[in-house]
Amino acid sequence: MAETWATSPSGQALGIDLHIEPTGSGLRRGLTDALRDAVRGGRLAPGTRLPASRTLAADLGIARNTVADAYADLVAEGWLTARQGSGTRVAERPVEAPRPVTAPGRRTPGTLLHDLHPGTPDLASFPRAAWLKAARRALTEAPNDALGYGDPRGRPELRTALAHYLARARGVHAHPDRIVVCAGFAQGLMLLGEVLRRRGLSDIAVESYGLDAHWDILARAGLRTRPLPLDERGTDTAALEPRPGGAVLLTPAHQFPLGVPLHPDRRAAAVDWARRTGGLILEDDYDGEFRYDRQPVGALQGLDPDRVAYLGTASKSLAPGLRLGWLVLPAALTDEVAAAKGDSDWSCGVLDQLTLAEFLRSGAYDRHLRGARLRYRRRRDHLVAALAEQAPAVRATGIAAGLHAVLRLPPGTEQSVVRAAAWQRLRVAGLSSFRHEDTAHPAPAPDALVVGYGTPPDHAWAGALDALCRVLP
Repeated sequence: MAETWATSPSGQALGIDLHIEPTGSGLRRGLTDALRDAVRGGRLAPGTRLPASRTLAADLGIARNTVADAYADLVAEGWLTARQGSGTRVAERPVEAPRPVTAPGRRTPGTLLHDLHPGTPDLASFPRAAWLKAARRALTEAPNDALGYGDPRGRPELRTALAHYLARARGVHAHPDRIVVCAGFAQGLMLLGEVLRRRGLSDIAVESYGLDAHWDILARAGLRTRPLPLDERGTDTAALEPRPGGAVLLTPAHQFPLGVPLHPDRRAAAVDWARRTGGLILEDDYDGEFRYDRQPVGALQGLDPDRVAYLGTASKSLAPGLRLGWLVLPAALTDEVAAAKGDSDWSCGVLDQLTLAEFLRSGAYDRHLRGARLRYRRRRDHLVAALAEQAPAVRATGIAAGLHAVLRLPPGTEQSVVRAAAWQRLRVAGLSSFRHEDTAHPAPAPDALVVGYGTPPDHAWAGALDALCRVLP
């Protein structure tokens, strides 16, 4: 049962310390501010019943109307609720939006109830038993020298297993000697950024919508990012500058966050640009395994392995906490990238590398992906059906693949929907938060949400979907 205050003449039992003007509007404003601070600071818990306005006024020695007006102000702001027969209570819902995160997919602590932020899979579905089985076998069979410092490119067992898997599943031309295992996509991008800067590159082209965390990594490497135009056919690769030796970062299989595949003509144009200028394409294949309504889109790297650096990761297929990613590099870059990695981080965790190698070889990875595709496709279908029934003005796009959808909103509503979601303790992302600050559009950017339907665990998915539909226009 919720707590009810026992009042005192000093007001101390209210969890407030009043320093207010003795007369006029200052009394109301001071009381309102003090009560708001007590709720915001957690001294007044959700559901706590406040004293009756007459009782509090008598204890504080002020007019009852002043207390009633302060209560009414806080009810209007959403800090308090007032119902006949139940009195005035601290609102159950949070009063502040979840604080933004700096790393993609990291969950917000505190009062968050549902997380639909894109970038994270369902962590509760991690295949613990199968992973443990692979880990036991990998550790049993590991040679003693595997526990040494090793090769900064990573364990040969994992590089060999990755070469076979990527060729079969993603059409990547990969030789184990041209693979560098790294601690996730972020480290791989950091290494490539450092090598390109050492080679004299000063800037790199990027998509006009993406993750600012990736652009920040490139900026820390000394590279300025230049956004390219983007439309329903993907990034306009014809806009790449013709100067020699440039570079571009692309998500060609499933543009993040808009969800469109790069049109075949533009894929060909990008490769032609790289061949003609001696440029380099950095291919982020972040969720290449998840395709639902169309044939898988092969990796761009397969068109020209000497002009494309392929970046893959286990963060979406398994879990970001594993910190396992890989680079499949042109021969001319492999030694430089391996040396750069050796300068700062000689080798990723060997046991996890050996476990992933066994996981791939045994077929456990393929079995896990088959189950994950079915689970995420069902969630996507539930999302589309719920929108049609409860929010017909909202259109879902970019849903043929991946773990997120873009929900197109009526013009001018994005920020209000994001704020409403925060009141529901629902974490969502507005499309505008993924827009490069230097992007120039002839028309205003669309209002939309980017919803990660892969993030919640199975038991929370229905509740998250209901909360989402409640805040949509």
